[in-house]
Amino acid sequence: MGVGTAVLIRPRAALILGRVSNLPTVLSNAMAGIALAGAGALDGMAGGELVGGVARAAIVLALFYVGGMYLNDAFDAEIDARERPARPIPRGDATRGTVFAAGFALIGLGLALAAVSGLEAGLCGGLLAGAILLYDILHKRTAAAPAIMGLCRLLSYATAAAAVGGEAGGGALAPWMLLGAGGLFCHVVGLTFAARQEAYDRLDNAWPLGVLAVPLTGALWVSLGSPLAFGLWAALAAATGWAVQRLFRRAPGDVPRAVAVLIAAIALYDAVLIAAAGSGAAAPLTLAAALCFPLTLALQRVIPGT
Repeated sequence: MGVGTAVLIRPRAALILGRVSNLPTVLSNAMAGIALAGAGALDGMAGGELVGGVARAAIVLALFYVGGMYLNDAFDAEIDARERPARPIPRGDATRGTVFAAGFALIGLGLALAAVSGLEAGLCGGLLAGAILLYDILHKRTAAAPAIMGLCRLLSYATAAAAVGGEAGGGALAPWMLLGAGGLFCHVVGLTFAARQEAYDRLDNAWPLGVLAVPLTGALWVSLGSPLAFGLWAALAAATGWAVQRLFRRAPGDVPRAVAVLIAAIALYDAVLIAAAGSGAAAPLTLAAALCFPLTLALQRVIPGT
């Protein structure tokens, strides 16, 4: 079917377009951004306040994420019709116009909710929205696409930190937040580079994957003072190693499977940083973030994560 001959959007297509199976990693990003915001961002919150703050930040980031994924398919509809005809728009499960409208509406709502949390959160949300649009428009046209995607996740930390952690001081410019976000940036650059090869189920060049060593090294350094953080780091290293081995092996199906695991491993990276934060309130967030890893893998079996 052509790009414009579909129903508005079918229910399952809505889930596939939004890559909703990856949303647990967005939740873990929200928790990590808050934990790294500094100046007692966690210890300064009561239990209910902490849950509410995490929920607020996670909703904002989820709106940006799903909206950005919708726009990704809308901008790529003609290319997908040639290279990935099973995607919802080419196969007629959603109209391109509807997907465009939904994507912009979700990002607009996310930006509005971020702005309600304060000027800094609004500015970070605006930067995140700009990075998402830049990626969606240019990612098929520039070799810098992995860096733009990495910037989107970096700004997710910053937006969560500003929206909630900033209330206790530090916010988006807290030193630990910036260092943690830098590691996340490198992890996402590596997995996005691999994902760009997914349509061809091969990896033409493997050397850019070396950037994945940056978050592993940084996470190891911060985890040395905490047995829990170190255990989570070991899980992160194992997941990353498994994925990289598949990318080098390059057997049929290896690239998409490796990319899916690297996406899920974002939650493990987040959990390491939360555990290493050393806050008394960090323990439940650490557990929640760690559980986002198997949850993402399980959801990816139902809704494709890429």
